Amino acid sequence: MVFALIFSNINLSVGHRKYTVGDDNGWDLNVITNWAKGKTFNAGDILEFKYNTAEHNVVVLKRRQDFENCNVASGSKIYDTGRDPIKLKRGYNYFICSKYNHCGGGLKMKIYAN
Repeated sequence: MVFALIFSNINLSVGHRKYTVGDDNGWDLNVITNWAKGKTFNAGDILEFKYNTAEHNVVVLKRRQDFENCNVASGSKIYDTGRDPIKLKRGYNYFICSKYNHCGGGLKMKIYAN
């Protein structure tokens, strides 16, 4: 006797979460340092960056070296709306503010997504 199990239309997607970076304080200097600690992120999760557009922006960098050096490399995506939802990719995701040397002052964040 042969048993066959047929599965159709199975959705195995994992629900993605949305996080507001910096919680109520937003994407700002002296706020981001410990924000991600203790959180687990997955590819597809959304980080929403909220900030004053006169003071900040969000730059998504592709390389760790650019992140460490606060370098906005060619091809980097720059967001500047003040309410930017950004989907995490698998692996490391690098974010900086490129205004007024804020990155050098600590307004930068790397997030690892499973």
